[in-house]
Amino acid sequence: MGEEGRWPLNRPSAMPRFIGNLSRRCNHPAWLAIVPFFAYVATFLVYPSLSLIPGTFRDEEGNFTLQFARRLLSPEALDAYWTSIRLSAVSAVLGALFGFLIAYAAVARGMPHWLRTQVTVFSGVAANFAGVPLAFAFIATLGTTGVITGLLRAGTGVDLQRAGFSLYSFAGLVLVYLYFQIPLMVLIITPALDGLRREWREAAESLGATSVEYWRHVAGPAIMPSFLGALVLLFGNAFSAYATAYALTSGQMPLVPVVIGQAKLGNVLSDPHFGDALALGMLLVLAATMGTYALLQRMASKWQG
Repeated sequence: MGEEGRWPLNRPSAMPRFIGNLSRRCNHPAWLAIVPFFAYVATFLVYPSLSLIPGTFRDEEGNFTLQFARRLLSPEALDAYWTSIRLSAVSAVLGALFGFLIAYAAVARGMPHWLRTQVTVFSGVAANFAGVPLAFAFIATLGTTGVITGLLRAGTGVDLQRAGFSLYSFAGLVLVYLYFQIPLMVLIITPALDGLRREWREAAESLGATSVEYWRHVAGPAIMPSFLGALVLLFGNAFSAYATAYALTSGQMPLVPVVIGQAKLGNVLSDPHFGDALALGMLLVLAATMGTYALLQRMASKWQG
């Protein structure tokens, strides 16, 4: 291969130029603004995540052991993971369905601009409203002495507790989770719905396609990667929630974050190594969740480009 066919960096004059360009980019003032972000991520995400490994695979004397990792197969750990997975899956599916319908009504059905703005603003606030304040709001509304509970009992004679509903049960926790799952779905799926071009529907209708056929053959395949990606993200969001469930059930619901908190804080018996093992398993689940979400978003990008 001649001189003109060589890789540019193999030329003697190209390497110094490449290094000079790279150094000038790294010295750009914009990099200084990113340094605090990476420092924050390294301090509060990377370091705590890496610290779980020695806590899981080393004993008090620093010797390698698998006894704490094996406890992930104990009935206590399996029950916590199964309960968390069920709660996350149910709240994710329901949140995705209702959130999609709200977003579709706001975007595709031609809502007034001011109403769509209000839906988006409320979704942005509600998606981040969780923890103890959210638990207290639902207790004051649908708890044993809540406002709506009292109004139903006095006005219609309906007693939610006697009817079998309890805010402090699995179903009650799903209802509370939907308060931030549905708005999050609205925020995630709205850009995908905006990507559905009007010309696609017009072309489908001009060829004689019905609304069902349009969604089956055109809009459905285009929106499905984004919908599945949002579903996966909702699952991870519910799986990692801690404060809301703990405040609502006083730690009685065997969820993975709650069991980790009990093991690390030592409310009954301190067991930090078991807590590290549970957290490492939870981290792997969330890493798989985010990896799947990134893959699905890459598949959806070809439709949204």
